[in-house]
Amino acid sequence: KGVVILAATNRPEILDKALLRPGRFDRRIIVEKPDLKGRVAILKVHAKNVFLHDSVNLEEVALATSGAVGSDLANIINEAAIRAVKMNRTVVIQEDLMESVEVVFAGKEKKDSILSPKEKKIVSYHEVGHALITALMKHTDPVQKITIVPRTMGSLGYVLQVPEEEKNLQSKEELIVELVTFCGGRAAEEVVFGSISTGAANDIEKATNIARQMITRFGMSDEFGFTCLETVQDQYLDQRLVLNCADSTAAKVDAAVIEILKQCYKKACEMIRENRDVLDKIAEYLYEHETITGKEFMKIFCELKNIPLPKPKNQDTSVSEIAEENKQTAEALGNLDNVTGN
Repeated sequence: KGVVILAATNRPEILDKALLRPGRFDRRIIVEKPDLKGRVAILKVHAKNVFLHDSVNLEEVALATSGAVGSDLANIINEAAIRAVKMNRTVVIQEDLMESVEVVFAGKEKKDSILSPKEKKIVSYHEVGHALITALMKHTDPVQKITIVPRTMGSLGYVLQVPEEEKNLQSKEELIVELVTFCGGRAAEEVVFGSISTGAANDIEKATNIARQMITRFGMSDEFGFTCLETVQDQYLDQRLVLNCADSTAAKVDAAVIEILKQCYKKACEMIRENRDVLDKIAEYLYEHETITGKEFMKIFCELKNIPLPKPKNQDTSVSEIAEENKQTAEALGNLDNVTGN
């Protein structure tokens, strides 16, 4: 009596059922990655022994770290404290924390890595291509930063986007917009330089995974309907996806994925061509400054497009407003919905 036995596993599916009978290990607790509220709480715990400036907003940091676990968040606080010391400050400011998010997830800046003028120009257009699609479309997260400074984890540049609110669901329209955004970098390269580079490898991988899941897991294709064609194995380890359909169906899935990505890439190229003057101006600015903030980007974008700066999203959204926004997005995407059979 008075003894509590705890056990942990990443492979619950292989446990002997006798072990889980009532009276033995009869209470199971699934520990998932923390949500927004959980990430804020974890950040507060790790920040207890760190002097934070009064202006620090931990919720903004939590929004920028979707999918992070406790160790990631601890590293962010630690890196922020180190940065503050290096900058001869006694308190950690918001800039330290946001830079630390990038250090943890993208690596440190490779200050000894120098791109050739040609490569620097290609990367500038590639990253602005992503950001431009983001600014032109609805259902996108605001751009926080655009940089062409290489990082130690391999990226030559990237666009940092921070959501205005935590998302647990994504609509079909949002996923298609995400695919078009992934295509924006490669599309900018092809439109401007008439050739393509290896810089879009990560974009292609992510876009392919999303397009495949739209068909095999999310039921967003009329051809296959309300059907699960792919299941997750080893949910608590590598979460491998395994097709559970005939070879002939798998071939059709591959063809459908390719078609979705072709149409999204075509749409991205059209948008880049229609806004080539804006692309050129912002890419030149990025080439010169190497790193620009989201505010700088939107200011230049809105001035060139002669439109007012967007207002922060209202989190209290009605059903009719959601439907109208989805309708506007569908109209902006043109016939892309036809790709999945709608």
